[in-house]
Amino acid sequence: MSGTRAPGIRGASRLRRPAVYVVVSAGLLVMAAPFLWMVLSAFKTDRELTASPPVWIPTEWTFHHFTELLDRLDMPLYFMNSVIVAVFVTVCNLVFCSMLGYALAKLDFGGRSKVFAIVLGALMVPGNLMLLPLFVLMSRLQLIDSYAGLVLPFAAGAVGVFLMRQFMLSIPDDLLEAARLDGAGEWFIFWRIVMPLVKPALATLSVLTFLGSWNNFVWPLIATNDPGKYTLPVALATFATDPNKSAGSNGMLMAGSFLVVLPVLIVFIALQRHFTQGIATAGMK
Repeated sequence: MSGTRAPGIRGASRLRRPAVYVVVSAGLLVMAAPFLWMVLSAFKTDRELTASPPVWIPTEWTFHHFTELLDRLDMPLYFMNSVIVAVFVTVCNLVFCSMLGYALAKLDFGGRSKVFAIVLGALMVPGNLMLLPLFVLMSRLQLIDSYAGLVLPFAAGAVGVFLMRQFMLSIPDDLLEAARLDGAGEWFIFWRIVMPLVKPALATLSVLTFLGSWNNFVWPLIATNDPGKYTLPVALATFATDPNKSAGSNGMLMAGSFLVVLPVLIVFIALQRHFTQGIATAGMK
């Protein structure tokens, strides 16, 4: 019968499902193992860090590496630098990418297709290729060793514009036309109607932008000569390569890496529901 499955097909389906779970679980374990090792190693004693065979679960949990890292490195300063840069980059992307995404999705103006083609072209340009032009530009503007020099090159990204444009395409045009007939201006429509409807996309863009800015290493390394403007990844890498400071510091490096990852993990967990919804619906119209 067309409405029922053959017994052989149902049996094969039951056998296939556990196999899929095993493969997915194995892949998850492989991906999560380095992260778990880093987190657990931050709380191990020096003896357990160098033990052979390796010790996964600490038998004696300690915060010694965190306190020693705070003594040797000005972590509050570098943490605040990372927070300032990541927050400003995220806010700028939310505002500017949303504006351009709205214009490309809902406004009819000359050259709209050309602007969108430029955005798509920017997606294909490797980020490292832009480091030298950006450095020359920031140097000419005398923004090296400043927060503005760390924020402005990433104030609006092509990925964010594309994401917001695709999501805003799903908003019915009739809704916006009704608002225009009632006398609402484009600024009112954008802030009071469109932005509340794209919260999942905003959450997705927030997570992606914050994650990228917080973990950005190459540009802050190039654009800062003053240690007082170092972000956490740069400060930690500089500390790790300085033999006078990092001698016997495997535990401190693990503790520092854990502190770098922790804020991103908190942001992702807080916005996880909106993040997954935004990724799932960004391409729908």
